[in-house]
Amino acid sequence: MADLPILTVVTFLPLVGALIIFLIWEDSEVARRNVRYVALFTTIVTFLVSLGIWYRFDNAQSGFQMVEKTDWIQQGGIAYHMGVDGISMLFVILTTFLMPFCVLASWESVKNRIREYMIAFLILETLMIGVFCALDIVLFYVFFEAGLIPMFLIIGVWGGARRVYASLKFFLYTLLGSVLMLLAIMAMYWQAGTTDIPTLLAYQFPTNMQTWLWVAFFASFAVKMPMWPVHTWLPDAHVEAPTAGSVILAAILLKMGGYGFLRFSLPMFPLASADLQYFVFTLSVIAIIYTSLVALMQEDIKKLIAYSSVAHMGYVTMGIFTANIHGVQGAIFQMLAHGLVSGALFLCVGVVYDRMHTREIAAYGGLVNNMPKYAVAFLIFTMANVGLPGTAGFVGEFLTLLGAFQTNTWVAFGATTGVVLSAAYALWLYRRVVFGALDKEALKSILDLNSREKALLYPLIVLVIFFGVYPSAVFDVTQASVDNLINNYQAAIEGTVKAAQAVSN
Repeated sequence: MADLPILTVVTFLPLVGALIIFLIWEDSEVARRNVRYVALFTTIVTFLVSLGIWYRFDNAQSGFQMVEKTDWIQQGGIAYHMGVDGISMLFVILTTFLMPFCVLASWESVKNRIREYMIAFLILETLMIGVFCALDIVLFYVFFEAGLIPMFLIIGVWGGARRVYASLKFFLYTLLGSVLMLLAIMAMYWQAGTTDIPTLLAYQFPTNMQTWLWVAFFASFAVKMPMWPVHTWLPDAHVEAPTAGSVILAAILLKMGGYGFLRFSLPMFPLASADLQYFVFTLSVIAIIYTSLVALMQEDIKKLIAYSSVAHMGYVTMGIFTANIHGVQGAIFQMLAHGLVSGALFLCVGVVYDRMHTREIAAYGGLVNNMPKYAVAFLIFTMANVGLPGTAGFVGEFLTLLGAFQTNTWVAFGATTGVVLSAAYALWLYRRVVFGALDKEALKSILDLNSREKALLYPLIVLVIFFGVYPSAVFDVTQASVDNLINNYQAAIEGTVKAAQAVSN
């Protein structure tokens, strides 16, 4: 086990399943069933193998672990370099954990081109894991951008009525943002002479150059999060995507932006991060308040949850750029908790959509009468989305607000209004969908959760409550890496201040 290149195995194991599915040429009911089982088996095995990363990980170390490195492009010094620290390891586990849920969620709802659908999801899993494991900035960029392709196909082929519009909007927004990041990567290579991320983390870029590099990376990560005002692609993508597509989009793909800020913006460009801190705070607070108000006006369940995701990502960006322990730890926890909660909420939407084939809030009401188990599950995830103490949603929001309060009380005050607004739109949605009289004829014969849907929702309920009660399970892993990140950031700021004082004297 110690000699196994476990990161490479976990990253590329889904491609093995994709290849097996590709070889299933027959188009019959038996073949379609086999495709589903191969995809499910592959994602489960990938998750089980990924637990070996957690087992081998040393929480006391702040650096990268389980490092694998071989030359890739010899002339440019670009290497196949993989490794994880306390921040990235958790996102790898989250990705592998949620993929079997995506396969199960598509078990009955996806009926056309099942073979191609499962191949797209397995390829997407490889690319997402690669983003969190890559320790070469070019390798990171390849994984980061290539992930657009399978997600573009998942939305564009298996999405709703406006799927082509939504998929093109998603692709163009995210691709255009990343063009600037590519130019920044080239500039970093010309300046530092390497694409190795650990080496770049230790390199001190000139102050003026940091600002331009920060802006270029920000353009890509802000769109991926997404931050206001470049968030408009997300509601369309969520509404048109199949249920599993919405789950992975909200739970993992959005987190790549936050991970990018933690891996590149804050540690590599600390001076620019400090200078532009209040710019990020302003966008974050606007996102929290504005998108929460927009969520209150929605009549589509998916679109409401999509705007809710933008608001919650506002807490993440705010927490990251507080550049203190509480804020950064809260941002990481918020991303992980939101991955579980938002994924579960979209699964809940998929449950009723598979029965009624509509996402209009007005089409529902009184579901508690015929679907009591569903009502309880939906309630728990709604409370977690609101940030109820005792759920995973509370811990991250509280810590980001605490970190913001330590930095600027007005920023914390503005962000806190989002807590009130989130309760308003989430409880309004729950009341209209679940409570009330069961007076619509189409709903009177609706059935409660089946065994497959219980297997989807019940484990997520357990985790949402577990992490809400015992958040140390996450903090123990991230503590050393976050401490190292904050200490290096503060040392860079203090060093610049001392240098400026020496020059002035």
